[in-house]
Amino acid sequence: MDTPHAGPGEVVVDIKAAGLCHSDVGALDDPQWMASFPRIPMTLGHENAGVISEVGPGMDEWKIGDRVGLAPVMPDGDAIGYGAWDGGYGPKVRATGVNLVRLPEELSFEMGAMATDAGITSYHAMVTVGGMKEGMRVGVIGLGSLGGLGARVAALKGAEVYAADIDPSTRESAAEIGLAGVTESITEFADKDLQLIVDYAGFGTTTAQAVETLAKFGTLVQVGLGRLEATVNTQAIIFKQLRILGSLSGTQQDLAEFYELMRSGELNPPINRITPAEIPHGLERLRKGGVVGRIIAVYEH
Repeated sequence: MDTPHAGPGEVVVDIKAAGLCHSDVGALDDPQWMASFPRIPMTLGHENAGVISEVGPGMDEWKIGDRVGLAPVMPDGDAIGYGAWDGGYGPKVRATGVNLVRLPEELSFEMGAMATDAGITSYHAMVTVGGMKEGMRVGVIGLGSLGGLGARVAALKGAEVYAADIDPSTRESAAEIGLAGVTESITEFADKDLQLIVDYAGFGTTTAQAVETLAKFGTLVQVGLGRLEATVNTQAIIFKQLRILGSLSGTQQDLAEFYELMRSGELNPPINRITPAEIPHGLERLRKGGVVGRIIAVYEH
């Protein structure tokens, strides 16, 4: 690809760390998804952190050498690593003011990149959409890379967190996350008067179980998409006057707030470091499944 240059309202970021995401496997494997891209070839990679190397007109707030993380989504719904914006599987990325978030010196580029997708997606669902508050009784379904982060965020912010995951090995992280309880199905916490449940799994049955479990006037936030459909008890929705909300990705503000949480040192998700040349192999690992934590390609710095 051609070397990018900063136009008006843009910067160029030298990528120092780029996270690999399972959605990129979907983009590569799904012919319909691939056909939706406005141009081929293009460069994937929407979990990025690095250093500004070029500043375009109208970007006086930023300077060469600034450490940044990149919130991927644009106001029009496009995103870095999709559509018109090449991503961080290449060494340089164009970005705009709506993408840039200052990366605290205390955080590595790897941690900065991880937060730009898994971090803000989990945070946005739990805090921004779900309205999680200190002292709230919260349920989390799925303790994978998203759900584990969401549960940890809720615990750090003072919620009483109960979680469910079908994988016994995943449930072993309960103490590390700070859970008040963990089990195979969220329905086992029906007596806990849960005010908010975030379903990071989205396997249909999990959504239905959340509806059954929520307390009166409770909120379900759906972020997982393990299945495209769910059959739920509408009587429970009506009689308990529940709210059901969808959550997708996150915002620039979510990323800034997530970085502040990470600065405490109490939010340390596992990272698998690879070189940029190993990105194809890393995507294959994601395709096969079983990866614990995030795979991050680290450029020399």
